[in-house]
Amino acid sequence: MGKSEEKHPLIDVWNSYRALHKNGNATLKNPSIEQIIGEMFAIGNYYYYVLNLADSTLTGHHKNILKLHGFKKFPEHLKQIIDLIHPDDISFVLNAERIVIEKIIEVGKEFQLYLKPSYCFRMKTTKGNYELFHHQAIHTLEDDEGNLIQSVNIHTNIQHITKENPYTILLTGISPRVDFIQVKIDPTVPTYLASENDLTKRETEILSLIARGYSGKEISLMLILSEHTVRTHRRNILHKTQCRNSKELVKKAFDLGLI
Repeated sequence: MGKSEEKHPLIDVWNSYRALHKNGNATLKNPSIEQIIGEMFAIGNYYYYVLNLADSTLTGHHKNILKLHGFKKFPEHLKQIIDLIHPDDISFVLNAERIVIEKIIEVGKEFQLYLKPSYCFRMKTTKGNYELFHHQAIHTLEDDEGNLIQSVNIHTNIQHITKENPYTILLTGISPRVDFIQVKIDPTVPTYLASENDLTKRETEILSLIARGYSGKEISLMLILSEHTVRTHRRNILHKTQCRNSKELVKKAFDLGLI
C-alpha cells in the first residue's frame, strides 16, 4: 500500500462531509503566516507539521517531532501520528473531529480558515509512556468549492501542566473573528460512527427494523422498496457504523436508542 493510500480512522470522518460545499461567499482573505504563528498556543515542548487533507501526507515538520516521539525520520503520513494516540482516546478524537466539522458548518464554511479547533489527547512519547498533548489545527488552504485541503497541526506536550484530559473541544476565531465555541463531551460515548446523524433517515429506519429481527424481504415489503435497495442500504449501514454483521448492528441500534 502506497503512502497516499494508507488508511486511518479520521478519513471516514472527513469523507462523511466531503460532499458539503461552501455556502455563500467568503468575506475574509486567507490569514497571513504571521497570524498563523501568532495564533499558536504552545506552553511547553511542541512541534507542528503541514497536513495535506487530500491524501493525509505530512510535510514541513518541526524538528521537535523527532525528539518528542522518537521518530528516526520525519513521518510521511497522518496514520503514523494517529498510531501514537492512546487507544482509549481514539473514540474521543473521532467524536471531536465530527463536532468540529459540525460547528464549522453552523458558523459558516466561508469562515473556516479563521476558525481554529483544539482539544487534548494522550500520545506515546520517546520514553514509551503516554503523556497529554494539546492539539490545534489551523486551516490554511481550501479548494474552489470551499473544501479544506491543508492545515497546520500543532501538538504541545502539556503533561507538566495537567495529566487530566478535560474532554473539551474548542473552536476559536482567528482575528478578526472572535468566535468561542466550547463543547464538553463524555469520552465513554461510542465513536462518531455510532451517531444517528451519520445515517440518513431511511438508513436509520432500516437499521431499527434489522435490529428488531426483520428479514430483508420483510423490510422491502414494509417500506415498499426492492430487496436490492434494502441490501444496498444494509451494506451502507454496515460501512458507516463499522459493524461486521447483524449482531453488531443490534448493539449499534441500542447505542443509538433506536430500539
